[in-house]
Amino acid sequence: MRQKNSSRPAWWLIVAAALAFSGAGVATAQPPSEPAALAASPGCGKAPTLRNGNQTIQSSGKNRSFILSIPDNYDNTRQYRLVFGFHWWGGTADQVAGGGSDGDVYAHYGLRRLANNSAIFVAPQGIGNGWANSGGEDVRFTDDMISRIENDLCVDTTQRFSLGFSYGGAMSISLACSRPTMFRAIAAIASPGEISGCAGGTAPVAYMGIHGINDNIGSGRGQRDRWVRNNGCTPQNAPEPAPNSRTHITTTYSGCRTGYPVVWAPFDGGHQQGPVDGCAGCESGARSWVKTEVWKFFTGDTTPGPTSFRLRGEASGRCLDVNGAGTANGTQMITWDCHTNANQQYTQNGQTLQVTGKCLDVPNNASSGTRVQIWDCHGGANQNWNVTNGTITSVQTGLCLTSGGTNNGAAVTVATCQGGANQRWAKA
Repeated sequence: MRQKNSSRPAWWLIVAAALAFSGAGVATAQPPSEPAALAASPGCGKAPTLRNGNQTIQSSGKNRSFILSIPDNYDNTRQYRLVFGFHWWGGTADQVAGGGSDGDVYAHYGLRRLANNSAIFVAPQGIGNGWANSGGEDVRFTDDMISRIENDLCVDTTQRFSLGFSYGGAMSISLACSRPTMFRAIAAIASPGEISGCAGGTAPVAYMGIHGINDNIGSGRGQRDRWVRNNGCTPQNAPEPAPNSRTHITTTYSGCRTGYPVVWAPFDGGHQQGPVDGCAGCESGARSWVKTEVWKFFTGDTTPGPTSFRLRGEASGRCLDVNGAGTANGTQMITWDCHTNANQQYTQNGQTLQVTGKCLDVPNNASSGTRVQIWDCHGGANQNWNVTNGTITSVQTGLCLTSGGTNNGAAVTVATCQGGANQRWAKA
């Protein structure tokens, strides 16, 4: 997911109409009474000149850079969210934008996939791979990025967000302090405190804090309590998971000013950006709960996650099954009588098919007849599948998911697509 440094020390334009919120999500507000055009950036309606990838601008007399991710089929009449993802100390914009070793499933802290083309993402590059914000230069850099982006692209200026891990969390806090009327909400993951500064710091901003109980938890609590005060929330001793519980607890504070929620999500772990429930010390952006919680907070999307389903083979009438209900990498797939156990329950996230916390996988550049297996989700092409018209096709190879027989235990492979009943699957 990332390379760690040994010292490892994400808009709210005020409008006259009040916003009403449900739950903890900051974007569940009803739209303001003013015309929607007031939220449109100058770039709305323009033919864009910006493209995906690396961008360079001048800021405070220095060359600065950021990586831009624009939605597929960008529409210059649609107002998009704008999300900044700041890297950790020693990290890079490339690692944020590319998802590090987890790949595309964790791009932009895993939010890009969850956004489903509803947001523009920005991964800025810090000076010296950090966010010292000397003399406020990184805040001005953010101002300059916003100006450049919004003069060219169509952004909803009431929907700007910032998040980051460690130093990136501190930079997001700095923006909440110094630009409270610009940013709709921030999420600070394992922030070490105000090491990027906090000019101002008394105005309300929707805030989510995520912190390991073994990672200077006092610093995380202190930042949480600042926004509890600023946002007018009712103070409380929010529950935290017990050591060795291998879980997290999410608390939404009560009494907060309308439109300014505070959410606190401590977890049993250390200085991590991708903790995994049920797994001591595990670090995986692909499997972590963090990205889902942050996106829910930013967007107010409190709907349940993807509905699970089984995959029933047409020829056999039996279901795609993880052999022996195994969870180890490399456990192979078979067909078996359909049941309701977890090893036949699939969810689809983009082009991945997930089961038992893993992804349906074939070895890289597999040939016809290669067995299908499960593996840790990493977003690679060998874990991407096209599910269309009853067939399930490997994106990397173009081969079809195929049952080798109709009996219990029949091997499941990828094979040359022929349109037979043994290559057709139905969600059940």
